[in-house]
Amino acid sequence: MNVVFLGSAFVCSMIFNKVAITLGDVWIFLSILKILALGWIAYYLLFTRRKPHAVLYRDAHAGPVWVKGSLMLFGVCSILLNVFRMGYDIIHLQCKSQLEIVFPCIEILFICIQTYFIWHHAKDCTQVQHNLTRCGLMLTMATNLLMWLLAVTNDSVHREIDSELNKLMRAFEGNRTSSCKCPNTTACKVFQRGYILLYPFNTEYCLISCSMLYVMWKNVGRRIAQNHAARSKPKFEIHGLIFGPLLGISAVIIGICIFMLYQIQAASSSPSYHVFLLYYSYYITLLPLMTVGALAGTIIHGLEERELDTLKNPTRSLDVILLMGAALGQIGISYFSIVAIVAVNPKGLLNSIILAYSVCLIIQHITQNIFIIEGLHRQPLVVDKASIHNRHVMQGSTSTQSPPNGHTVTSHSSQEPTPSTADKEMETKGEKCEDSPSKACSLEIRQEIRRASQAYVQNWKRKALQEISSFLIMCNIILWIMPSFGAHPEFENGLEKSFYGYSTWFAIVNFGLPLGVFYRMHSVGDLLEVYRSA
Repeated sequence: MNVVFLGSAFVCSMIFNKVAITLGDVWIFLSILKILALGWIAYYLLFTRRKPHAVLYRDAHAGPVWVKGSLMLFGVCSILLNVFRMGYDIIHLQCKSQLEIVFPCIEILFICIQTYFIWHHAKDCTQVQHNLTRCGLMLTMATNLLMWLLAVTNDSVHREIDSELNKLMRAFEGNRTSSCKCPNTTACKVFQRGYILLYPFNTEYCLISCSMLYVMWKNVGRRIAQNHAARSKPKFEIHGLIFGPLLGISAVIIGICIFMLYQIQAASSSPSYHVFLLYYSYYITLLPLMTVGALAGTIIHGLEERELDTLKNPTRSLDVILLMGAALGQIGISYFSIVAIVAVNPKGLLNSIILAYSVCLIIQHITQNIFIIEGLHRQPLVVDKASIHNRHVMQGSTSTQSPPNGHTVTSHSSQEPTPSTADKEMETKGEKCEDSPSKACSLEIRQEIRRASQAYVQNWKRKALQEISSFLIMCNIILWIMPSFGAHPEFENGLEKSFYGYSTWFAIVNFGLPLGVFYRMHSVGDLLEVYRSA
């Protein structure tokens, strides 16, 4: 925590007093932290993990495939970001310090080694050198937090300067007074465009790394029970789903088309009034559908008979914390927009649509969080094949034995049959009941009908949850793609910026937007877990 506070003081001092504390000073401080973190990672890999009984347990819930895949994707994008930055600095070497080229090299080395470390050892429950391992993990996590804080603040300064330069270029076209001219205009544009396009992925990489390092820190010294470690996981299957994937794919296709129109307008000039209407109309159509789906899923969770999973699970606890914390970014921006619109003029068409968009966004975040948290705390519905086999064996053995009074003895099991199995059993019972007393026969038929109806209801609930989860997964994917690749109408519509002021609104949006992007990506992973457990 001391490292985080010291680094935060450095970054804040750079923002408010660029003369005393420069960006280069912050980079030097972060480079020192990265070198120390890399030294500890090397020590852990070469010495700590090779000690006898160092890793006796591994957390099966830590480091799922989607998290590791996201970490790898954003890590590659962060490396490319630093490559573009190095290229841009090399082109402007005549007016920049040569030391600035060293910082991206250190960051590339740090990202590569840290990604390898998390990929291979995210599940470790270290049982030796507890204090040293915890301190090393906290140092690495603090380094990533400060990298994220610097990325957010530096991104806001970059966007502010870029917007002001665009205004000046439109007002004084052809008058270039910059003291640091680029010798190759094409290369400069390529590096600038690549840098701006890949910048959000760096913040995502830092947040994912922090979350996985926190899980590793919680697992230091943890001993996992055998029954908890050996619990089987349901497989991911999409067979039989129609409505959820169909609606989700439609939302993705329409969203990509609107995103391309927005980007074409933004690349040529500032987005037009009609593009804003189209963009916000897409959102206020999609968000209520997502809200209705999440509410329906929550109601189905309440009607389910699955028990709550009360076992201690640091990964699930962190998922809930990150889900609720990341949602605050977009919710905060929405509340600021609501205040600005109501105070200025809520009667205009565009203002009314933005107001509806903000309200729908808040409600959608709340309902989706409730649905995901309810699903994560439900035990997976896993069919035990051994129990079903034993039940059929017991039924076969008891059906051949007749008691003295001639009645047939049935065995009851806790496993619910599938609808097809229940139908076959009812037909068998009906054939066997032809020669049996009517009273015993009707009792058995009623029992089979009840079990068949329960199986049908259970199957309907499972299918409904999977349809809803698949629809929400696709919707969150498109809502992650659009802001990640440059669709930021909060910057261009001008309403909130004129109300709060240029610098204040940029600080609000650049703090909330990365959290909003992280929320969508994190929701996709959690919804995959909810889908699989259904």
